[in-house]
Amino acid sequence: MEAKKLYFMDCHLAGRMYYDADEVWDQLKVGTMLKLERDKENHYDPHAVMVVYEDNAGEEFKLGYIPRCENETLAGLLEMGWTDIFECRINKLNPDAHPEHQVFMTIKIKRNKK
Repeated sequence: MEAKKLYFMDCHLAGRMYYDADEVWDQLKVGTMLKLERDKENHYDPHAVMVVYEDNAGEEFKLGYIPRCENETLAGLLEMGWTDIFECRINKLNPDAHPEHQVFMTIKIKRNKK
């Protein structure tokens, strides 16, 4: 049997304290699906990849970014149109930690269903 997903990377959520995570903190759980979006307008990071949470009503909340030191390859793949192959989920929440270390994520590549 072939694996349905392939591990790509783990990372923390960078910039969490500057965005909307507090508004949806009670909705975030281990296993929560997050969206990855290329942020070409980011003046601080040329490879910025935004992390977004969509609630049950379809409203989107910007949570933060993939850390700058880990985002270049991912940004390139997203720019090439490969957004749909990635699955990003929360793998750890630590509300007592420094805000930069409260949310950890796992990113996997989904199998092509051809």
